[in-house]
Amino acid sequence: MPQQQSTAAQPKQKRTYRKGNPLSDADKQRLSIARKKESRKEIKVFVEPEIKALLMDMCKQDGLNQADILKQLIEKEARCRGKH
Repeated sequence: MPQQQSTAAQPKQKRTYRKGNPLSDADKQRLSIARKKESRKEIKVFVEPEIKALLMDMCKQDGLNQADILKQLIEKEARCRGKH
């Protein structure tokens, strides 16, 4: 005769999170910025909304982010001026 299971189901225990406590979004952002600061320099600029729109269009067309587009533009201008 087969064994009968009890009618009260045993609750499953959740698997423990093995990687430690998950980081908050703010902590992830801080770590990302810290990693970038090791090999890059920050540029903060204010431009007219029309210029920003042009930059965003370039990003969308090329599938690149703002940093990559600005890097390409600066390198191109430096080559034209004979500085690169």
